[in-house]
Amino acid sequence: MRRLIKIYDTTLRDGTQGEGVSFSMEDKVRLTTRLDALGVHYIEGGWPGSNPKDLRFFRRMRDMTLKHAKLAAFSMTRRADATAESDANMQALLDAGAPVATIVGKSWDFHVTHALSTTLDENLKMIADTIAFLRPRMEEVMFDAEHFFDGFRRNREYALATLQSAEAAGAHWLVLCDTNGGTLPPDLVAVLQVVMKHVKTPLGIHVHNDAECAVANSLAAVAEGVGQVQGTMNGYGERCGNANLVSIIPNLVLKMGLDCIPEPNLRELRDVSRFVSELANRTPWGAQPYVGDSAFAHKGGMHVSAVLKHPETYEHIDPEAVGNHRRVLVSELAGKANILWKAREYGIDLDRDTPDSRRILAELKALEDQGFQFEGAEASFELLMERALGRHKPYFELDAYRVIVEEQNRDAEPVAEATVRVRVKGILEHTAASGNGPVNALDHALRKALEEFYPSLQAMRLLDYKVRILDESKGTAAKTRVLITSGDGEETWGTVGVADNIIEADDELAVVKMCEKVLGAQGHTVHGFTTTREALAHLADGAAAADLLVVDYLMPELNGFEFIQEAWSLRPTLRVVMITAHGTRELLGEASQAGIHGMVLKPFTPSDLTRGVQAAMERSSPA
Repeated sequence: MRRLIKIYDTTLRDGTQGEGVSFSMEDKVRLTTRLDALGVHYIEGGWPGSNPKDLRFFRRMRDMTLKHAKLAAFSMTRRADATAESDANMQALLDAGAPVATIVGKSWDFHVTHALSTTLDENLKMIADTIAFLRPRMEEVMFDAEHFFDGFRRNREYALATLQSAEAAGAHWLVLCDTNGGTLPPDLVAVLQVVMKHVKTPLGIHVHNDAECAVANSLAAVAEGVGQVQGTMNGYGERCGNANLVSIIPNLVLKMGLDCIPEPNLRELRDVSRFVSELANRTPWGAQPYVGDSAFAHKGGMHVSAVLKHPETYEHIDPEAVGNHRRVLVSELAGKANILWKAREYGIDLDRDTPDSRRILAELKALEDQGFQFEGAEASFELLMERALGRHKPYFELDAYRVIVEEQNRDAEPVAEATVRVRVKGILEHTAASGNGPVNALDHALRKALEEFYPSLQAMRLLDYKVRILDESKGTAAKTRVLITSGDGEETWGTVGVADNIIEADDELAVVKMCEKVLGAQGHTVHGFTTTREALAHLADGAAAADLLVVDYLMPELNGFEFIQEAWSLRPTLRVVMITAHGTRELLGEASQAGIHGMVLKPFTPSDLTRGVQAAMERSSPA
C-alpha cells in the first residue's frame, strides 16, 4: 500500500497575501468547491478573527457539504497574559464552525521577545493553552510553528520546546514553517532529522519560495517522512510566493509513487490551475511546470522529429496525465516534422516530401524573417497553411479602414473613431464606431459590419494584445509586431501581424502612392507631390502637361479648396478629384458649388479612385 501524503491548500488565505491577488467571498466559495473536487484534504478558508469577509465565508460554507476536504480556519495563539476562553480570536474560530483549526505560534525566540514583546515562558504557555482549549472543541487542531527553521538555527532548544508544548497539549499535527523562505534543502533535511528524534506527533511542512526552493524543500521533507504538505495553487503568496501545489502534487504521485489526490484527478490539474488564475485575475504562467502552455512545447525540428517517434525523448511525462497537451511550435527553427505535426493537428493531410510542405516551410521562414512570429499565433499559422494549399475561404474582404484619435478637450479622454469598409458575401458594408482607443474603435466598427452575417462573433472577445518594436533604432518609424489573443468562452487562439505602424492610417504620401499606382496603370502620366509649393510650381511650368488634379482636402499649407482655386488660376481646364475623410453634407455641397468634378471618400480602394477619376474626366471643365 502506498504512503498517503495529506495536501493542505492555503490559497484562500496565504495565497491572497501575494501582491495583486484578491478573492471575493463568492470567489472563495467557487474555489473551495473546485479544490474539493480535485481531492485535496484540507482547505484553509481564512482567518475569521481578522476580517468580516472571512467570517461570512465560513458561515456561508455551513450550508455546503464537501466531498473530500475538511475546511480549516486559521488563527493565532491567545494573547499574552490572557486566557484562551476570553480571547476574541478563539471565539471567532469557534463561531466559524470549521472542523479544523490551524494555530500559528512563534518558535523563534527573537520574534517572541521583539515582535510579541513577551517572555519565552509565556509564549510556551500561549501555545499550550490555545491547543488545549481547542482540542475538545474541534475535530483537528494543527500547530504552525512560524519561523521554525530560522528559530532552530538561532536557538535549537527553544524551537524544539515550542513543538513539545503543542504536542503535550494535544495537537494533531506539528507543521514546520520556513516563513522567510530562505532555507536550502540540505539544511532543511538536517533540521527535520533532529526534530523527528524529539517529537512523535505527525509533521507537516509549510515553506515559502524566497530562495526558489519551496517545491524542492517540500519534496525533501516528504522524503524524510513528513506526512502533510501545505501550499497554494500556482504558488501564489507573499513576496516570492508559497510552495506550488500544482508542481508538488504530480511530483508526489508520478515521480515519488505516493498517494495524495486520487490519481485520475491529476487530469484536472491544468484546468484547476487556470481556474485559480482566472479568479485571481492573473495571467497564467506560460512556462509553469506540468500545466503551462510551454511545458510540453517543442520548437526545434530535430526535437519534433524525435518526439513524433518516441515522446519520452523530450518529455518527462505524458502531458495528458496532468490535463495538458503537446504543442509543436512553428518558427524559423522548424523542420518539416513541425509542419506535418501542426497540419495533422488542424486536420490537414500533408506528406513529408510534398511540394506543399516545402512551400509552407519556405513561406513560414520568409515571414519570420520579416518579423512575424507564429509561436503564439497558431491561428495565423493555420491560415497560412490553408492559403498555401489553396483551401482558404475568405469570409470577408477588407476594402479599407480609417482611425482618428482626437483630443477634443484637455479635461476629457481622447476620442477614437474608426471607419471600416468590408465586402461580405458580395455586399459592401461601410460602418463607423467609436471606442476606448483605436484598437477598441476598430473592433467595434468591424463587429458592426460582420455580426449581422456571422452572429457567432458576438461571443468572440479580444482577450489580450501585445505590441513589440522590432527595430528600436528606427524610433517611431520602426516595424511593429502585434500579437493578439482572442477567445469565445470555450477556446482561445492567437494571431499575429507586422507593419511599419501600429495602425496604418492614410496620410498625404499614402494618397500620392495610391494615385501613382492606380492612374499610372491606366496610362496616365502621374506627377506626385506632397506639398502645395511643389505642385503649384509644376502647374506654373507651361511645358508641363496636366489635365487632372487629384487633391487631398487637408493639404499641408493650404486647405484643398484654396489650393484648387490657385491651381485653376494657372490651369483653368484642369479636372479636379478631391479626396476627403469628411463626407459631410456641407462639405459635399461646397465642393459641388466650387465646381469640383469628383469626390473620393477615405478610406478608399483602387476601384473607388478609378471610378472618381472616370467621373471627373467625363464631366466638362469649369467655365
